[in-house]
Amino acid sequence: MNPLLSRLQPYPFERLRQLFVGVTPNPAYTPISLGIGEPKHPTPEFIKQALAGALGGLAVYPATAGEPKLRDTFRHWLQTRYALMAVDANTQMLPVNGSREALFAFAQTVIDPTKKPVVVCPNPFYQIYEGAALLAGAEPYYAPCDPARNFAVDWDSVPLEVWARTQLLFVCSPGNPTGAVMPLQEWKKLFELSDKHGFVIASDECYSEIFFRDEPPLGGLQASVKLGRPDFKNLVSFTSLSKRSNVPGMRSGFVAGDAALIKKFLLYRTYHGSAMSPVIQQASIAAWGDEQHVVENRNLYREKFAQVTPMLAEVMDVQLPDAGFYLWAGVGGSDTEFARDLLAQYNVTVLPGSYLARESGGKNPGTGRIRMALVAPTAECVEAAQRIVQFVQSRKSSQ
Repeated sequence: MNPLLSRLQPYPFERLRQLFVGVTPNPAYTPISLGIGEPKHPTPEFIKQALAGALGGLAVYPATAGEPKLRDTFRHWLQTRYALMAVDANTQMLPVNGSREALFAFAQTVIDPTKKPVVVCPNPFYQIYEGAALLAGAEPYYAPCDPARNFAVDWDSVPLEVWARTQLLFVCSPGNPTGAVMPLQEWKKLFELSDKHGFVIASDECYSEIFFRDEPPLGGLQASVKLGRPDFKNLVSFTSLSKRSNVPGMRSGFVAGDAALIKKFLLYRTYHGSAMSPVIQQASIAAWGDEQHVVENRNLYREKFAQVTPMLAEVMDVQLPDAGFYLWAGVGGSDTEFARDLLAQYNVTVLPGSYLARESGGKNPGTGRIRMALVAPTAECVEAAQRIVQFVQSRKSSQ
């Protein structure tokens, strides 16, 4: 048995199940879950039709690199979304079976375990970063987010000796769970560190199309071009249809960036057996080729957050994020007790923030916070917010 498996920590939702053992939710309320970030808006009909119309592809072995038309669709989307005019569809992009699978596999491609490698990631973070690092034989280093700077990651807190051993840096913009978007100057700092120490940057951008400001979030490849790095040296971005198009079950996304890294990643994936089904490829071409459903989806989230955020801000430390579909709220006490008592009294599920972070420097930056995924219909999210307000007020009155 692979001994590295013993280093994996329980996934946050397994810890949540354990936390709720013995809890009987109040039967006076219908259950509402804000715990899992699974999109609940309807999948667009044209994507379903494209999927059904491509079933003949089940009789064909797919190419790991994907069909040329699919890669050209990626290229066109990057041009439209980020004004990236010179990305090569043949050498700088690959289809992947969702960003989660790709982020994990990419670490296995990049890490050299013989050199005591370090993988740096934000803290709090998406747990795949940690698992990918551990199973690649690397040591994770957790760079804390700073609440005073809209939860921007404090990269300056990472010691020089850690950067010197770093082989891979995971960044997430917009962030999970905080929703923070990295500005150009932050990218500049990371590119300079990458140039100095030679590490690769994996940019997780799966929430890029759900945003609340007029200006869409800056992407890693876009930042690279703006800073005079058109070859995307040591940079690969990861994006997905799951949140953008409400197709989490389709498992479809793509990576793009440094041609040398993409070449190695393709080699790994050829042996890994992770080629995208021709059926999924055709549905993906349809999804990436349409923006109207993305605008409509984004507007649904904007309406939802506009109603829910002010309600919760009256009783909690929470504000509208830059992007994403999470609220990252301070509860003024134990996040685990808050989640457990909320379920018991009001039948609403939220995720304790401490489950999404690790203790570093004597502190877990998720402690005292909860993550709420506003993925359900607006009316359901508003109902959940009303219950949370009642819950917080009742706790305060009893203290």
